[in-house]
Amino acid sequence: MTASANTSGPTPIPLDFRRSVPARQLGEPGPDEAMLLRLLRSAVRVPDHGKRVPFRFVRIAGEARARLGEALAAITLRRDPAAGEAVLDKDRQRFSHAPVVVAVVAVLDPADTQIPDQERLLTAGCACFALLQAAQSFGFGACWLTGWPAYDEDVRALLGLTAHDTIAGFIHIGTPVLEAPERERPDPRALLSDLVL
Repeated sequence: MTASANTSGPTPIPLDFRRSVPARQLGEPGPDEAMLLRLLRSAVRVPDHGKRVPFRFVRIAGEARARLGEALAAITLRRDPAAGEAVLDKDRQRFSHAPVVVAVVAVLDPADTQIPDQERLLTAGCACFALLQAAQSFGFGACWLTGWPAYDEDVRALLGLTAHDTIAGFIHIGTPVLEAPERERPDPRALLSDLVL
């Protein structure tokens, strides 16, 4: 039997149990250096047209989480001097719940005219999802968030992004402090149609 062989029967696969654990419900321990590299080794196994590897990772951990949060609050206050304390506190805490946050950066080289930007962005998105799956497979909880920091030029500069980089997502990883509830999923029969020519 090969790794790609079809199997019969209704045996569930790990993806059937995937759930996002809210960042506020992720605590210590998070993945250490060796474990994070192990997770990323799985996360890079994504479809990649042209073998461009159009993504990279930025780890946000330790004291950098709080410093980034303070920077976010300062950006918010600079743009809206009337911002309330609740808004500022949300920004301060945005990256402080999970022990490790990985920014998945899509690398969109404009000189690459052979592979469309969208395909490279989708590859980076696949890396986000693969990292979620890898984290759960090793017993961690994780969630994929964006929010305004993913689209903000000042935040991009703080993370060392170039003009051709974009944030595909922030993957928050830690140990769940509560079990995430299941939610209703769409019925694939309602989403499937057949092409009739």
